[in-house]
Amino acid sequence: MENTLLPGLYIVATPIGNLGDITLRAIETLRGVSAVACEDTRVTGKLLHHLGLKKKLVRYDDHAGEGDRERLLAMMEAEPVALVSDAGTPLISDPGYRLVRTARERGIAVTSLPGPNAAVVAMTLSGLPNDRFLFAGFLPNKAKAREDMLAELGKVPATLIFYDTAPRLDASLAAIASVLPGREVAVGRELTKKFEECRSGSPQELSEYYAAHPPKGEIVLLIAPPGEEPLGEVDVDALLREALATAKASQAAAAVAKATGLDRKTLYARALELK
Repeated sequence: MENTLLPGLYIVATPIGNLGDITLRAIETLRGVSAVACEDTRVTGKLLHHLGLKKKLVRYDDHAGEGDRERLLAMMEAEPVALVSDAGTPLISDPGYRLVRTARERGIAVTSLPGPNAAVVAMTLSGLPNDRFLFAGFLPNKAKAREDMLAELGKVPATLIFYDTAPRLDASLAAIASVLPGREVAVGRELTKKFEECRSGSPQELSEYYAAHPPKGEIVLLIAPPGEEPLGEVDVDALLREALATAKASQAAAAVAKATGLDRKTLYARALELK
Protein backbone atom coordinates (compact mmCIF):
# COMPACT_ATOMS: atom_id res chain seq x y z
CA MET A 1 0.00 0.00 0.00
CA GLU A 2 1.35 3.41 -0.96
CA ASN A 3 2.21 5.72 1.92
CA THR A 4 -0.30 8.58 1.75
CA LEU A 5 0.39 10.11 5.16
CA LEU A 6 1.84 13.59 5.31
CA PRO A 7 4.97 14.29 7.40
CA GLY A 8 4.26 14.91 11.08
CA LEU A 9 3.53 13.24 14.40
CA TYR A 10 0.69 10.73 14.72
CA ILE A 11 -0.39 9.87 18.29
CA VAL A 12 -1.79 6.33 18.14
CA ALA A 13 -3.72 4.66 20.96
CA THR A 14 -3.08 0.92 21.30
CA PRO A 15 -4.94 -1.86 23.18
CA ILE A 16 -4.71 -1.98 26.98
CA GLY A 17 -5.19 -5.75 26.97
CA ASN A 18 -7.51 -7.08 24.30
CA LEU A 19 -5.77 -6.78 20.91
CA GLY A 20 -9.17 -6.65 19.23
CA ASP A 21 -9.62 -3.11 20.56
CA ILE A 22 -7.18 -1.53 18.11
CA THR A 23 -9.03 0.63 15.59
CA LEU A 24 -8.96 0.33 11.82
CA ARG A 25 -7.61 3.87 11.64
CA ALA A 26 -4.78 3.00 14.03
CA ILE A 27 -3.80 0.04 11.86
CA GLU A 28 -3.85 2.12 8.68
CA THR A 29 -1.78 4.83 10.35
CA LEU A 30 0.81 2.37 11.66
CA ARG A 31 0.97 0.86 8.19
CA GLY A 32 1.59 4.28 6.65
CA VAL A 33 4.22 5.78 8.97
CA SER A 34 7.95 5.54 8.39
CA ALA A 35 8.82 4.91 12.04
CA VAL A 36 7.21 4.28 15.42
CA ALA A 37 8.41 5.96 18.62
CA CYS A 38 7.64 3.74 21.60
CA GLU A 39 8.39 3.13 25.28
CA ASP A 40 9.55 -0.47 24.86
CA THR A 41 10.52 -1.79 21.43
CA ARG A 42 9.80 -5.36 22.55
CA VAL A 43 6.20 -4.58 23.52
CA THR A 44 5.48 -2.54 20.39
CA GLY A 45 7.31 -5.10 18.26
CA LYS A 46 4.88 -7.80 19.42
CA LEU A 47 1.89 -5.63 18.51
CA LEU A 48 3.26 -4.84 15.06
CA HIS A 49 4.02 -8.53 14.50
CA HIS A 50 0.41 -9.34 15.43
CA LEU A 51 -0.74 -6.80 12.84
CA GLY A 52 1.63 -8.17 10.21
CA LEU A 53 3.65 -4.94 10.11
CA LYS A 54 7.38 -4.30 10.21
CA LYS A 55 8.48 -0.77 11.05
CA LYS A 56 11.53 1.08 12.29
CA LEU A 57 11.18 1.36 16.06
CA VAL A 58 12.68 4.28 17.99
CA ARG A 59 12.77 4.09 21.78
CA TYR A 60 11.23 7.14 23.46
CA ASP A 61 10.50 6.79 27.17
CA ASP A 62 10.81 8.66 30.47
CA HIS A 63 14.60 8.54 30.18
CA ALA A 64 14.76 10.09 26.71
CA GLY A 65 16.90 13.19 26.55
CA GLU A 66 16.89 16.29 24.39
CA GLY A 67 19.04 14.59 21.75
CA ASP A 68 16.51 11.77 21.36
CA ARG A 69 13.71 14.30 21.03
CA GLU A 70 15.59 16.35 18.44
CA ARG A 71 16.23 13.27 16.29
CA LEU A 72 12.52 12.40 16.32
CA LEU A 73 11.52 15.98 15.51
CA ALA A 74 13.89 16.01 12.55
CA MET A 75 12.29 12.80 11.28
CA MET A 76 8.78 14.27 11.64
CA GLU A 77 9.67 17.27 9.53
CA ALA A 78 10.38 14.95 6.59
CA GLU A 79 8.18 11.89 7.12
CA PRO A 80 5.24 10.57 9.15
CA VAL A 81 6.15 9.20 12.59
CA ALA A 82 3.81 7.46 15.05
CA LEU A 83 4.02 7.78 18.84
CA VAL A 84 2.64 4.89 20.92
CA SER A 85 2.84 3.86 24.58
CA ASP A 86 3.09 0.31 25.85
CA ALA A 87 -0.71 0.28 26.19
CA GLY A 88 -3.56 2.75 25.88
CA THR A 89 -3.49 6.39 24.83
CA PRO A 90 -0.04 8.03 24.75
CA LEU A 91 0.68 10.99 27.06
CA ILE A 92 -1.87 9.81 29.68
CA SER A 93 0.63 9.17 32.51
CA ASP A 94 3.11 8.25 29.77
CA PRO A 95 6.02 10.09 28.14
CA GLY A 96 5.42 12.34 25.15
CA TYR A 97 4.30 15.70 26.52
CA ARG A 98 7.50 17.56 25.62
CA LEU A 99 7.67 15.93 22.21
CA VAL A 100 4.16 17.09 21.30
CA ARG A 101 4.69 20.56 22.73
CA THR A 102 7.93 21.10 20.81
CA ALA A 103 6.44 19.71 17.60
CA ARG A 104 3.56 22.19 17.83
CA GLU A 105 5.92 25.08 18.57
CA ARG A 106 7.89 24.25 15.41
CA GLY A 107 4.86 23.99 13.20
CA ILE A 108 5.04 20.22 12.78
CA ALA A 109 1.60 18.72 12.16
CA VAL A 110 0.28 16.68 15.09
CA THR A 111 -2.62 14.25 14.69
CA SER A 112 -4.15 12.28 17.57
CA LEU A 113 -6.17 9.10 17.02
CA PRO A 114 -8.74 8.23 19.73
CA GLY A 115 -8.70 4.77 21.21
CA PRO A 116 -8.37 2.63 24.37
CA ASN A 117 -7.80 4.31 27.73
CA ALA A 118 -7.79 2.48 31.08
CA ALA A 119 -9.13 5.41 33.11
CA VAL A 120 -12.19 5.82 30.89
CA VAL A 121 -12.87 2.07 30.75
CA ALA A 122 -12.76 1.85 34.56
CA MET A 123 -14.97 4.92 34.92
CA THR A 124 -17.68 3.38 32.74
CA LEU A 125 -17.51 0.07 34.64
CA SER A 126 -17.45 1.47 38.19
CA GLY A 127 -21.02 2.67 38.58
CA LEU A 128 -19.72 5.82 40.27
CA PRO A 129 -21.01 9.27 39.21
CA ASN A 130 -19.53 10.09 35.81
CA ASP A 131 -20.91 13.55 35.05
CA ARG A 132 -17.69 14.99 36.51
CA PHE A 133 -14.45 13.13 37.07
CA LEU A 134 -10.83 14.05 37.69
CA PHE A 135 -7.93 11.93 36.50
CA ALA A 136 -4.89 12.53 38.70
CA GLY A 137 -2.32 10.01 37.45
CA PHE A 138 -0.45 7.83 39.92
CA LEU A 139 -0.76 8.26 43.67
CA PRO A 140 2.63 9.13 45.26
CA ASN A 141 4.82 6.35 46.65
CA LYS A 142 5.45 7.99 50.01
CA ALA A 143 2.70 7.82 52.64
CA LYS A 144 2.70 11.51 53.60
CA ALA A 145 2.61 12.70 49.99
CA ARG A 146 -0.16 10.19 49.21
CA GLU A 147 -2.29 11.39 52.13
CA ASP A 148 -1.69 15.04 51.23
CA MET A 149 -2.83 14.44 47.66
CA LEU A 150 -5.98 12.64 48.81
CA ALA A 151 -6.78 15.44 51.28
CA GLU A 152 -6.32 18.07 48.58
CA LEU A 153 -8.27 16.33 45.82
CA GLY A 154 -10.90 14.88 48.15
CA LYS A 155 -12.58 18.30 48.25
CA VAL A 156 -13.19 18.28 44.48
CA PRO A 157 -16.87 17.54 43.68
CA ALA A 158 -16.03 14.81 41.18
CA THR A 159 -15.15 11.13 41.01
CA LEU A 160 -11.38 10.80 41.42
CA ILE A 161 -9.42 8.43 39.18
CA PHE A 162 -5.88 7.26 39.91
CA TYR A 163 -3.54 4.70 38.43
CA ASP A 164 -1.91 2.34 40.93
CA THR A 165 0.00 -0.92 41.09
CA ALA A 166 -0.94 -4.17 42.78
CA PRO A 167 1.88 -4.06 45.41
CA ARG A 168 0.78 -0.57 46.54
CA LEU A 169 -2.98 -1.14 46.52
CA ASP A 170 -3.33 -2.01 50.21
CA ALA A 171 -1.43 1.12 51.30
CA SER A 172 -3.57 3.24 48.99
CA LEU A 173 -6.82 1.80 50.36
CA ALA A 174 -5.61 2.40 53.94
CA ALA A 175 -4.82 6.01 53.07
CA ILE A 176 -8.28 6.52 51.57
CA ALA A 177 -9.93 5.01 54.66
CA SER A 178 -7.96 7.41 56.87
CA VAL A 179 -8.22 10.60 54.82
CA LEU A 180 -11.61 10.17 53.12
CA PRO A 181 -13.70 7.89 55.36
CA GLY A 182 -17.12 6.95 54.08
CA ARG A 183 -16.26 7.26 50.42
CA GLU A 184 -17.15 4.43 48.07
CA VAL A 185 -14.14 3.11 46.19
CA ALA A 186 -13.85 1.02 43.02
CA VAL A 187 -10.87 -1.03 41.86
CA GLY A 188 -10.53 -1.90 38.17
CA ARG A 189 -7.99 -4.48 37.07
CA GLU A 190 -7.24 -6.75 34.12
CA LEU A 191 -9.37 -4.36 32.06
CA THR A 192 -10.49 -5.69 28.64
CA LYS A 193 -8.83 -9.04 29.43
CA LYS A 194 -10.34 -12.45 30.17
CA PHE A 195 -10.39 -11.92 33.95
CA GLU A 196 -11.51 -8.29 33.91
CA GLU A 197 -12.73 -7.10 37.29
CA CYS A 198 -14.21 -3.91 38.70
CA ARG A 199 -15.04 -4.31 42.38
CA SER A 200 -16.52 -1.57 44.57
CA GLY A 201 -17.11 -1.07 48.29
CA SER A 202 -15.51 0.61 51.29
CA PRO A 203 -11.71 0.75 51.48
CA GLN A 204 -11.78 -1.78 54.33
CA GLU A 205 -13.99 -4.21 52.40
CA LEU A 206 -11.74 -4.02 49.36
CA SER A 207 -8.60 -4.35 51.47
CA GLU A 208 -9.96 -7.51 53.09
CA TYR A 209 -10.95 -8.95 49.72
CA TYR A 210 -7.57 -8.34 48.10
CA ALA A 211 -5.74 -9.64 51.16
CA ALA A 212 -7.48 -12.96 50.45
CA HIS A 213 -7.20 -12.58 46.65
CA PRO A 214 -3.86 -10.86 45.95
CA PRO A 215 -4.20 -8.78 42.77
CA LYS A 216 -1.69 -8.66 39.94
CA GLY A 217 -0.89 -6.09 37.30
CA GLU A 218 -1.87 -2.46 36.99
CA ILE A 219 -4.81 -0.98 38.85
CA VAL A 220 -7.28 1.82 38.24
CA LEU A 221 -8.51 3.22 41.56
CA LEU A 222 -11.67 5.36 41.70
CA ILE A 223 -13.09 7.32 44.64
CA ALA A 224 -16.66 8.61 44.81
CA PRO A 225 -17.18 12.38 45.14
CA PRO A 226 -17.95 13.97 48.52
CA GLY A 227 -21.52 14.21 49.71
CA GLU A 228 -22.95 11.42 47.57
CA GLU A 229 -25.18 10.19 50.43
CA PRO A 230 -27.68 12.49 52.20
CA LEU A 231 -26.19 13.53 55.56
CA GLY A 232 -29.04 11.98 57.50
CA GLU A 233 -28.21 8.56 56.05
CA VAL A 234 -24.55 8.63 57.02
CA ASP A 235 -23.57 5.99 59.61
CA VAL A 236 -21.25 8.17 61.69
CA ASP A 237 -20.09 5.32 63.94
CA ALA A 238 -19.16 3.25 60.90
CA LEU A 239 -17.17 6.13 59.47
CA LEU A 240 -15.39 6.72 62.76
CA ARG A 241 -14.56 3.03 63.22
CA GLU A 242 -13.18 2.91 59.69
CA ALA A 243 -11.02 5.96 60.33
CA LEU A 244 -9.93 4.74 63.78
CA ALA A 245 -8.51 1.59 62.21
CA THR A 246 -5.60 3.64 60.88
CA ALA A 247 -5.65 6.91 62.81
CA LYS A 248 -5.81 8.46 66.28
CA ALA A 249 -9.15 9.67 67.65
CA SER A 250 -8.39 13.32 66.89
CA GLN A 251 -7.30 12.50 63.33
CA ALA A 252 -10.31 10.24 62.77
CA ALA A 253 -12.69 12.97 64.00
CA ALA A 254 -11.04 15.54 61.73
CA ALA A 255 -11.28 13.26 58.70
CA VAL A 256 -14.96 12.43 59.29
CA ALA A 257 -15.75 16.10 59.94
CA LYS A 258 -14.15 17.02 56.62
CA ALA A 259 -16.06 14.30 54.78
CA THR A 260 -19.49 14.98 56.34
CA GLY A 261 -19.49 18.56 57.58
CA LEU A 262 -20.42 17.41 61.10
CA ASP A 263 -19.02 19.08 64.23
CA ARG A 264 -15.46 17.99 64.90
CA LYS A 265 -15.68 18.20 68.71
CA THR A 266 -18.79 16.03 68.78
CA LEU A 267 -17.12 13.51 66.50
CA TYR A 268 -13.98 13.49 68.68
CA ALA A 269 -16.02 12.73 71.79
CA ARG A 270 -17.74 9.87 70.01
CA ALA A 271 -14.42 8.59 68.67
CA LEU A 272 -13.06 8.37 72.22
CA GLU A 273 -16.10 6.32 73.22
CA LEU A 274 -15.60 3.92 70.32
CA LYS A 275 -11.87 3.30 70.91
